[in-house]
Amino acid sequence: IESECKTIINHVPGNYLPFNWSINPYRGCSHACRFCFARPTHTFLDMNAGRDFETKIFVKVNAPEVLRRQLGAKRWKGEGIAMGTNTDPYQRAEGRYRLMPGIIRALTDYRNPFSILTKGTLILRDLELLVEAAGVTDVSTAFSIGTLDEDAWRASEPGTPHPRARIDAVRALNEAGIPCGVLMAPILPGITDDPRQLREVVAAAIDAGATHVSPILLHLRPGVREEFLPWLVDAYPDLVDRYED
Repeated sequence: IESECKTIINHVPGNYLPFNWSINPYRGCSHACRFCFARPTHTFLDMNAGRDFETKIFVKVNAPEVLRRQLGAKRWKGEGIAMGTNTDPYQRAEGRYRLMPGIIRALTDYRNPFSILTKGTLILRDLELLVEAAGVTDVSTAFSIGTLDEDAWRASEPGTPHPRARIDAVRALNEAGIPCGVLMAPILPGITDDPRQLREVVAAAIDAGATHVSPILLHLRPGVREEFLPWLVDAYPDLVDRYED
């Protein structure tokens, strides 16, 4: 769903996150992660947090142009901007709309620091742009890789690139001089929390030169819980009682 935005730099309220500003060129996400905390944002548009969130993707087609206008405003102080904090900027739609190259070029031209969190190996398409940006400002990246377990990945993150391909992307970014870490998110009780599974991700991240590895546990906030638990009934019925407790 193509749309135009009036602003693209969003203020992040509260002081519990390590950033105050974010950019989300898309709304909704075709990665279709069962646990995604951003799912309830679609309900604000009179759509559901389930299938609509995964298939009705809002594309802010004028994002690069609006960003340049905001970066050039006198009131903008050049603070760091985080991307990928709500929905993934390198999901499938980005392959068609190519919003991120324009966004990265704008941030580079204004020497504005930024970070990118993604599950999309499409970020490697923009590797040269990221290297150019890193030459004039602070750039950091991270890949979300909750597990390398094939069955758990296919069941819980059906629209994402293979986790091994994400590990390869972590390596490629670090080898190019772009700092890239790994966010193990979320760790799913009874599904991806076996110590051997956790060690496997950490070992692969270290081997890929990851700058850090940070775990986040599953948090089923209202709106997400209602989508996650019916999936759990189908995929892991033996865990339902444990999750209900």
